Amino acid sequence: MTDGPVTLTIAPDDLGARPTPRTKRIRFGWVIETAGFVAVYQLYDWLRTQATGSFASALAHAKDIVSAEKFLGIYWEHGIQHPFLNADWFMAFWNIYYGTIHFVMPAVALVWMYRRAPARYVRWRNTLIIMFGLACVTFAVYPLNPPRLMPNPPYHFVDTSAKYFNFGPQTKSEFNADGSPTQKTVEQFGNPYAAMPSFHVGWSTWSVLAIWPLTRRRWAKLLLALYPLTIIFCIVVTANHWILDAVGGWIVLGLGYAAALGLEAVGRAVRGGNARAAGAGTAAPRSGA
Repeated sequence: MTDGPVTLTIAPDDLGARPTPRTKRIRFGWVIETAGFVAVYQLYDWLRTQATGSFASALAHAKDIVSAEKFLGIYWEHGIQHPFLNADWFMAFWNIYYGTIHFVMPAVALVWMYRRAPARYVRWRNTLIIMFGLACVTFAVYPLNPPRLMPNPPYHFVDTSAKYFNFGPQTKSEFNADGSPTQKTVEQFGNPYAAMPSFHVGWSTWSVLAIWPLTRRRWAKLLLALYPLTIIFCIVVTANHWILDAVGGWIVLGLGYAAALGLEAVGRAVRGGNARAAGAGTAAPRSGA
């Protein structure tokens, strides 16, 4: 007997109900994990380009988005972009921000979780991969013109990636007579009609939710909370996305997370069934009375 009650504290990721990456069991497993994720992203990028729809559909959908935003009272893209068009340095900053932080933060979150919270890493890695698949389906069935590619007039949006300094191709997108993107444009920019959902918003929110419990300092949590807001401003001021594209990013994130939880439930059921089968197979036969 013990002298008193014993208290056992177990971290949530150590409860055994959630699996950890199999690559953690081998030396330099992170290299395999990284290579696998890069391969998945390359596949997503290829599928995203293959999903390029027609200009007519993309323009019609964009007009629907404008009508929906006017109905909701959130057609603010024009009013957000135009006050800053004379500040070249300001627009250049957001061009660079758009093309860099979008990739940096998810990478930081994945590495941090893999090292500090492996079980959490599995859930959020799966969420991200499922988001890739959902986005490709959306790109295929709902091609959408971003504001920067809208006719001018009457919309008067500025393609900031072409007018101001950025790390990508500083040229305007080119289109054929039928409105389809030229091969040069596809090679430089990929799918020009992949506006819905906004993965800039989806990935930024994913990054915040993924590492929020791992962040202890208040100032760091404040920066995390502000991060998606800066991304929303960025995608609008650069005319790369509509405001409703941000909502699409959150919807895809929610569906991806729900699917990842579903995968975990299936995994638990399979492991539980295997454990019961193994227990029944090894149990000693009961002797008669």
